[in-house]
Amino acid sequence: MTVTSFYPVLMTTDVATTSAFYRRILGFEVTFEADWYVSLRRGDAELAILDHAHETIPRGFGRPPAGVILNLEVTDVDAVMAEMPSDVRVVLPLRDEAFGQRHAILEGPDGVLIDVIQPIEPSPEFAHAYAV
Repeated sequence: MTVTSFYPVLMTTDVATTSAFYRRILGFEVTFEADWYVSLRRGDAELAILDHAHETIPRGFGRPPAGVILNLEVTDVDAVMAEMPSDVRVVLPLRDEAFGQRHAILEGPDGVLIDVIQPIEPSPEFAHAYAV
């Protein structure tokens, strides 16, 4: 199998608002836009937003996401969080994790969590868990 792309598609009740959030807060740019679907890109990262009631969704599966975390790895999480607009809800403030991350978690539309991560040196307890 030759994979040419792999990216999340978030179903939502409000495509315009959800798309605007990812463009305004995370700097994504539109690569395709319809009233029912928006494809976004920032560098190599892709994300799509889809109306949960669209006809292409199999019956019984069209619901906004629950229990989803999107990881956004950055080079300087402190700088990203310092520039975060005040209307964005931070549900986990900046902190260092022994497993090798400095991160903060934001709440996006439909309750999707966005984990803004900067890799840091893991503690000796976790260093062995990383593939070489």
